Amino acid sequence: MEDEPAENISGGDSGGSTEADFDPARSGTRAEAVVDQLGEMYWQKRYGGRDGFECLVRTILSQNTSDVASQPAHDALMERYGGGDLAANLADAAQPKLAETVSSAGLYNQKSERIIAIAERVLEEYGDTAGFDRFVREASPSEVRETLLGMNGVGPKTADCVLLFAGGRGGVFPVDTHVHRIARRLGLAPADADREAVREALEAAVPEEKCGFGHTAMIQFGREYCTARAPACLEDPDACPMADVCEQVGVYPETGEVVDPAEAPDVAESG
Repeated sequence: MEDEPAENISGGDSGGSTEADFDPARSGTRAEAVVDQLGEMYWQKRYGGRDGFECLVRTILSQNTSDVASQPAHDALMERYGGGDLAANLADAAQPKLAETVSSAGLYNQKSERIIAIAERVLEEYGDTAGFDRFVREASPSEVRETLLGMNGVGPKTADCVLLFAGGRGGVFPVDTHVHRIARRLGLAPADADREAVREALEAAVPEEKCGFGHTAMIQFGREYCTARAPACLEDPDACPMADVCEQVGVYPETGEVVDPAEAPDVAESG
């Protein structure tokens, strides 16, 4: 793991991202206040600068699994196919061999088939890996997102991660399982909102330059404090650093019960 900088940073020169000021006292919305408080807890990262096609492949490998499982698969794939043009190498890859290479990521037959098909499309439409990378960096975010969503196996979260981590685009707040749970549990989005509705709510309420950090910090917060089955507030209300901005939707410390926000009794009764 890379050493953290001596002080928190956000934005800067990498990938065209812009600098952000995290000050809870000046937050314009509750969602921004949450992100600003997370900004006091976690290192504020730089976004953009990754190669677009490699980022897309990496995100596909991460689907339905953990970083612990997908990172070795990515490393093995790059070791075997990363010399020269990555898209060309993967388009020519034998599916059983690629599946074996990425087996640690799970669903390896499905993922290897999708990666080969996407590599073939990238070569057909953009000529090579570099052409696709330029498209991700330079085309309008809406065009990039629409194109990515048209690829088999690429959903909204995968498309948004490519826009954020490769394109360095502001205003992109990818929603994974942690963000989906936490945004609804805190009351930042309707309790029964699907992932797209949560994304729309967060992107509307959080300034563009803070969305990327909000995504990564909310994931880290979900792993450390606000887990699916045992959020910190169950044992001790003061154990959670976000207690003052949380509505605890679906969390009941008095009984120890935790349910998906959409299944909270008050939500279900009003539905």
